Amino acid sequence: MRRRLWTRRLIALSATLGLTLAAAPVASASPPGIGASTGHGGAGRVPATVVLDGARLVRIRRQLATRPDPRLRTALAELTRAADAELRTGPWSVMDKATTVSADKHDYYSLATYWWPSQPKTPDNPYGCPFVQKDGHWAPDVATTGDLPTLHASWTAISDLSLAWFYTRRPAYARRAALDIRTWFLDPATRMNPNMDYAQAIPCGANPQGRNYGIIESAQAITQVIDALALLDSGAPGWTARDRAGIRDWLGGFLDWMLTSPFGQAESATKNNHGTFKDLQDATIALYLGRTDLAKQLIVGAETKRIDPQIAADGGQPGEVSRTRPWHYANFNAQAFCRLADAGRHVGVDLWSYTTPSGGSIAKAIDFLIPAAEKGADAWPYPDLDVFDRSLALDKLHAAATEANDGQARAALAQVPAPAGGDLWPVEPTCWQDLSQPPLQK
Repeated sequence: MRRRLWTRRLIALSATLGLTLAAAPVASASPPGIGASTGHGGAGRVPATVVLDGARLVRIRRQLATRPDPRLRTALAELTRAADAELRTGPWSVMDKATTVSADKHDYYSLATYWWPSQPKTPDNPYGCPFVQKDGHWAPDVATTGDLPTLHASWTAISDLSLAWFYTRRPAYARRAALDIRTWFLDPATRMNPNMDYAQAIPCGANPQGRNYGIIESAQAITQVIDALALLDSGAPGWTARDRAGIRDWLGGFLDWMLTSPFGQAESATKNNHGTFKDLQDATIALYLGRTDLAKQLIVGAETKRIDPQIAADGGQPGEVSRTRPWHYANFNAQAFCRLADAGRHVGVDLWSYTTPSGGSIAKAIDFLIPAAEKGADAWPYPDLDVFDRSLALDKLHAAATEANDGQARAALAQVPAPAGGDLWPVEPTCWQDLSQPPLQK
C-alpha cells in the first residue's frame, strides 16, 4: 500500500537524519488469538470512533475470530506486518528536526511543498532565497526538512498499531501506540505545540513563518489519529486516564487554534481540497471532544459550502482537475468527502445521499474516476505530471459501493488494481489510503 511505502521511506529518512529509533519489544511468536481476551477490560465495548464505524469494526473482529475469508485474512496480515515494523521504530518527536525558522523547537515546521529555491545555497543564503513556485513539483528538501517526515511516520504508526491491537488484542501494539502518542503530543520534553504556525514555510525574509496551506499536513492524518485514540479508549492496556485527559487537552488547544487563528480561518475560507480537509479536521476533533453541535454544523455546512461548488453535475471536480496533478487531487478531495460523509453518520447527517442543485454528489465524484481507474491514463482527459496510479481510486470505490449502494463503483472494483501491499478495505473500511506522499513523476 502506498501509505506503507511512504512510511518506510520516512523511517529510512529518520535513520539517515539521526532521529531516535528506539528498540521495542516484538509481539510474541505465539500471541493471543485474534479477538481473544488478554485479561484487560473493554473487549466487548464498541469504540467511539468518529470516521470509522465502531460497530462495524467489532463485527470484523468477530468475523476474524470465527469465519474470516481470505481477503480479510490477507488484509489483517498486511496491517500487522506494518504494525510489527512500527514496534521497532520511533518514537518520533518534533524535537528531532535539525533546523527550524521558529524560536521554539516544539513548534511544527515544514517547507512549502511546491516552492523552490532560485539561488545556490551559501552560508549567507542557506535556503537559496528567493523561492519560486512550481505547482505540482515537490521541492528538493521538502521530504527531508523539518517535521513532515516524522509526523507521517508517527501518526501512521499510531493508527496502524491501535487498529492492530483492536483486532488481535496483542498488548505490545497498544503499549507502543501509547508511547508514540505520549512522545509526539504529551511529554513536555518532546511534545508538539498545538499549532501549525510554521507549516509549509517559505524561509525567506526578515520574519519568516508558515502559511495557512500548511494545515493540510495535519488535516488528513489527524483523522486516523483520532480514531486510534477512540480504539485505545475502548480498553487498551497501557493507555491511562491521564493519557486520555492529556490528549483531550492537547486537541482542545489545537482546535481552538484552528478556529481562531488567522491561518486557521484563512484555511477554512479556501475553496478546494484544503477547505474540505480543514472542515473534516475540525469536525472530527470536535466529535472526539464531545462538541457535537460544532461537528454537526461543519458537516451539514459541507453540503452548500463544499459539495455544491466543488462537484459538478457529472461528478467532475473543476477545482482539482485544473491542477498540474489532477488525478491525485481529484482522488484526494474525494477522500476528504468520503471521510466527512462517514463522520456524518455519527451526527445523523447523510452526506452520501446529498445531491447538489445541479445533480452532483460524492458518489458521482467517485464514479467520475472509474474510466481512468479501470483503463489508466489513456482514459483520463487531463494533462498530468504524475506517473498514473490507478489504485488511488480503490478505497473510494469501496466506499461508494458500500455507503452509497453505488452499482457502478461496485462493478468497477474487480477491474482496479490494489495498491502496493494489498487492499486493506476489509480491515480499514473507509477512505484511509494516504495520498500525501512525494509523487512519482514522469
